[in-house]
Amino acid sequence: MILIVSCKQSSETKKENVNVEDTPTISKAYPENISKIFKAHGGLEIWNTMNTLKFTMPKEDGNEVTTTHLKNRKSLIEMPHHIVGFDGKNVWLKNKDTTTYKGNAKFYYNLMFYFYAMPFVLADDGIVYEDTDPLVFEGKTYPGIKISYNTGIGESPEDEYILYYDAEIHNMVWLGYTVTFFTDEKSKEFHFIKYSNWQTVEGLLLPETLTWYNYENNKPTTKRNDLKFTDVVLSKEKPSDALFEMVEGATIVE
Repeated sequence: MILIVSCKQSSETKKENVNVEDTPTISKAYPENISKIFKAHGGLEIWNTMNTLKFTMPKEDGNEVTTTHLKNRKSLIEMPHHIVGFDGKNVWLKNKDTTTYKGNAKFYYNLMFYFYAMPFVLADDGIVYEDTDPLVFEGKTYPGIKISYNTGIGESPEDEYILYYDAEIHNMVWLGYTVTFFTDEKSKEFHFIKYSNWQTVEGLLLPETLTWYNYENNKPTTKRNDLKFTDVVLSKEKPSDALFEMVEGATIVE
């Protein structure tokens, strides 16, 4: 049975001949601390009824609009000069003009979705939860939950996350994360994002601003930059599969 497909799953890890959208959602036991976090953000019951998430990130050269099918994690990112898509099997890229895409589309196609959809994506299958040392920042202590993945889950199963939360209201506050996509080896270096500005969308708390911090010795130090999210749409309506199909002039990213 497939419950919720991890956004980090590649097509190789998905079961063939199973329609994820038609598979019934079955309740699953989670550790008490992360269950309280899901509840504080509106609850998995509401999240699991949703099929589409769309948001806009205003950037210097124009808006970047991301649409994701929440059940199979197909995605489309529309940028001023490029389009990146994931059709469930392949990541594809189209250049709208002669501007060179400077990123790695296969690394990026679900990256911002994954950060934005915290903490709910941490309910995906294949995840291992364990308590870890708390984070102390500016005199306040935030308990931590370490997130790792079972072997074979997704493009980067060696990735690790630490979710730090408010001990009183159980809202998510910090995310520590490693990057292993380019090395396939576990990293000991954690990067940090602060979640401090929330907005309510369809009964769920989703971030309005993510703030990246500089870091030293696996601790956040000083603020680096903010990233805003606007025009957020969360819907029970399923997006059309045609939306994510490779468009004319696009190429598959190997």
